[in-house]
Amino acid sequence: MRDWKFDHIDFSVFPYYGGNDLGVSYTPEKTTIKIWAPTAIEVDFRLYSTSRSTDPIRIEPLTKDALGCWSSEITSDLKGLYYTFQVLDHEWMNETPGPDARLVGMNGRRGLIFNPEETNPKGWENDRRVACQHPTDAIIYEVHVRDFSISSASGMLNKGKFLAFTEEGTLSPQGLKTGIDHLKELGVTHIHLLPVSDFFSVDESHPEKSYNWGYDPLNYNAPEGSYATNPDNPSRITEFKQLVMALHKAGIGVVLDVVYNHTGYTRRSWFNQTVPGYYYRQKSNGAFSNASGCGNELATERSMVRKYILDSLKYWAKEFHIDGFRFDLMGVYDLVTMNHIRQEMDRISPDILLYGEGWTADKSPLDERLRAVKHNVAKMNRIAVFNDDFRDAIKGNNFDGHGQGFVSGRTLDEERLKFGIVAACFHPQIVYAYVQSSPSPWASEPYQCVNYASCHDNYTLFDKLTISVPKSTAESIRKMVMLAGAIVLTSQGIPFIHAGEEFCRTKYGDHNSYNSDDSINQIDWERKASFKDVFSYYQNLIALRKIHPAFRMSSAEMIRGHLQFSSYYEPGVVAYSLINHANGDQWKTIFIVLNGNNTTMKVPVDPGKNWRIVASGQTIDLSAEKAFSGKDIWVEGISMLILAEV
Repeated sequence: MRDWKFDHIDFSVFPYYGGNDLGVSYTPEKTTIKIWAPTAIEVDFRLYSTSRSTDPIRIEPLTKDALGCWSSEITSDLKGLYYTFQVLDHEWMNETPGPDARLVGMNGRRGLIFNPEETNPKGWENDRRVACQHPTDAIIYEVHVRDFSISSASGMLNKGKFLAFTEEGTLSPQGLKTGIDHLKELGVTHIHLLPVSDFFSVDESHPEKSYNWGYDPLNYNAPEGSYATNPDNPSRITEFKQLVMALHKAGIGVVLDVVYNHTGYTRRSWFNQTVPGYYYRQKSNGAFSNASGCGNELATERSMVRKYILDSLKYWAKEFHIDGFRFDLMGVYDLVTMNHIRQEMDRISPDILLYGEGWTADKSPLDERLRAVKHNVAKMNRIAVFNDDFRDAIKGNNFDGHGQGFVSGRTLDEERLKFGIVAACFHPQIVYAYVQSSPSPWASEPYQCVNYASCHDNYTLFDKLTISVPKSTAESIRKMVMLAGAIVLTSQGIPFIHAGEEFCRTKYGDHNSYNSDDSINQIDWERKASFKDVFSYYQNLIALRKIHPAFRMSSAEMIRGHLQFSSYYEPGVVAYSLINHANGDQWKTIFIVLNGNNTTMKVPVDPGKNWRIVASGQTIDLSAEKAFSGKDIWVEGISMLILAEV
């Protein structure tokens, strides 16, 4: 048996190959094969007629060069054939499609030789990314491909597939817009898709029999087959491009959730079956380290691992016109790699968004000072992290179902709420000693901070509030959801919404639904009618943010100069003003009051201004027609008030 301890290997001396031709490259005249495997004794390239046929129709031995690459060239038309690599490294390893495969057959065990030009849908040459002048202009909506359409109430025909995002005119049983029309109606600017690269946990021949979020990557550069109408041909690529093109046509960018921090398999991964041990970090005893909590972590600091990640991201960005990337457990990545990613993406388009989770799931052997954790975000160039401090301040501890936050009546989180309102940047009016989870600001600029109340992980916002405030009325829970959305969408930084949050999505109390069935994970489009008031409120919040740049200032200096917290203090209330036409806003002053109490509160107002009421209770008036005068104003319990000096 292969010895899987790596304490005796110096991976730093492995040769570096800088070429851009790894993998299998097709033309009708020839197919070129190249794989980096410096420790291999022998490598065979094996051709098959189908993705599941038993015997190869050809075995081609590859030749090794000085940089550890094994290659060959076959001068015949191989389009439509399937392939694997097999590496002899002390013993024969498992057959794999290799780490660089861009198209795979059923369940991802074999690569598929294809003509890339034939995967472009009609009109693809005219597809363009969505312009995003500044990251804080983005409003991100996180959704799982299958959840989006699988419900019988979705009105979509291509249930659970990429193509569902291309369907227009779809309606719920109550006649309300669903699918891409709903996204346009809501007004979000970017869709964040949970992993769409090929993962191993769903049987692509019977996708209806299992479910997974997709954080178990198998083939990083190939689209997932269970989301395609036929997982055994190039339609995986074509249909995903159709998704991108449909969203771009709707003015919506596409962000991919990428999982380069770990692989689904460890010993049997394509990396480990090609260059054993190289792609993973090890503990001092040579065993695999596990900062991902999934059995392994990629050694992003090693030259060929870094190159792999950069090449993969460039491929997705260029080939699929992707608008951004979200990095799962970004705290596993080293800072140098993340800054290289930003540089490479800028060469493609500066509009590409980059953000991720600024933490790990377990300890890593790589010094934290060298990794892309939240408190190192200032060392990264135009890369953002999720503001978990703000998330917990809004709704309560994310991992404790019963923990309460600002919107659910906890009156100890006002300072932590202010911390999020200024996008985790330094502000002289914040008393950081009272910000329990982060005693100092960690963002240098607002574009380094992604604000959210919920995401795919843990309880949905609605479920969390229902569990943590069990004696609340249904009406109070609705108000809490609205106030949470109001806080996120009026704060500085980059706002992020979990799909269905805008109509009180539930997973029936399932806090970790990564492999639960569709009845738990599906977006129930019938809830849009049941919570139409919540949807309308979110819709107006998004419109307000898009119309008024004061809510999306582009620098910390601008925030400090134009955002002033009120000296008025009452437990459960936060009040502040955006002053002097902040960020060029047409309104001279905007006064915001957030009331997390159940009771109506009287708040003092500057009487010398020509105030108009923009938001009051559960209503937002974008035209701000109703005037207000007086020294005090009553703010309804569990609500946001906005006054504007027009």
